[in-house]
Amino acid sequence: MHAFDVLGDPVRRRILELIHAGEVTSGAVAEVIRAEFAISQPAVSQHLKVLRDNGFATVRTEGTRRLYRVDTTPLREVDQWLAIFRRNWTPHLDALATEIARGKRQRRNAPTTPKESAS
Repeated sequence: MHAFDVLGDPVRRRILELIHAGEVTSGAVAEVIRAEFAISQPAVSQHLKVLRDNGFATVRTEGTRRLYRVDTTPLREVDQWLAIFRRNWTPHLDALATEIARGKRQRRNAPTTPKESAS
């Protein structure tokens, strides 16, 4: 499965958000996903399996618990692919930031005029 096929599913993206900071039990993941997406526990397990099988997540067994965490390797590959396109929008965003800063500087340096009193 292609990385964008994996990431194209909102449930899988949300699971990655849940497990990005460290190990999370499959039960904790299922609890959040079931509440947010109204899907069954077996459906959550299938999404975890897709993430695992495609290298986006690793699993470690601890007793009866399965602990999931993000594997960033495929995400780095996606980022490298996006870098080709990032070159198209980065200069525009840099130019926008420059213009915003210039406008703030002009407002800050503009002479202040006293307000006219209403009579």
